[in-house]
Amino acid sequence: MPGMAEQALDRAAALLRGATRVAVLTGAGVSAESGVPTFRGGGGLWEGQPVEQVATPEAFLDDPERVWRFYEQRRRNLLPIRPNPAHDVLAGWQDRFPDYTLVTQNVDGLHQAAGARGVLELHGNIWRVRCAGCGRERVERTVPLPELPPRCTACGALERPGVVWFGEMLPQDVLARAWEAAEQAQVLVVVGTSALVYPAAGLLEVTARHGGTVIEVNPEPSALAFIAAIALRGPAGEVLPRLAARVGGPR
Repeated sequence: MPGMAEQALDRAAALLRGATRVAVLTGAGVSAESGVPTFRGGGGLWEGQPVEQVATPEAFLDDPERVWRFYEQRRRNLLPIRPNPAHDVLAGWQDRFPDYTLVTQNVDGLHQAAGARGVLELHGNIWRVRCAGCGRERVERTVPLPELPPRCTACGALERPGVVWFGEMLPQDVLARAWEAAEQAQVLVVVGTSALVYPAAGLLEVTARHGGTVIEVNPEPSALAFIAAIALRGPAGEVLPRLAARVGGPR
């Protein structure tokens, strides 16, 4: 099995060395290696309710303070978290490939903390807040917030976390750019995602349908592992540095 793993790394590296258009899709598994709890982990309960019933527009309308307590806890948990070697590799690749797009389902901002620029955040960012009234969005890194729920200084309406809740559409401009990158990618590297959540999981299908190659980096096969031409099994923080060493630095 170790020999097969090395062969898979060599094949993946050869594909990437020959590519100019590369896209990456990351999921919760990448952040979990830094110590970020996966969104559906730990029983999936918050104050006795399933998370899927807390992180919703309806829950915010019903009890905005309770919803904000949930996000304050998540923000507090993220304070000591730092990027891991997988984040570092993916940030470094923006200087390796002429056409490179990093798409993430994560909201923790760890890719940017590692130095990545222009990250396409399909599910938003927990360090941004958005006014539920006028729509103004801003970065907010104060933990804890002085007031729950926070209010917009422009119009006085309640502010909400700048993330995509259950039942909401993804930001269409971000999704369109991710879709275009997947269509054009010669190689799509999928890292730490279960490939269960659409439309993000559909990016794998888009790349394959347009003749690109999908490489999956995950400890276990994802729901769409059959689409991947190459599977690199193991933690992303271990696999990606080994792959990057074979790919080499900027041209």
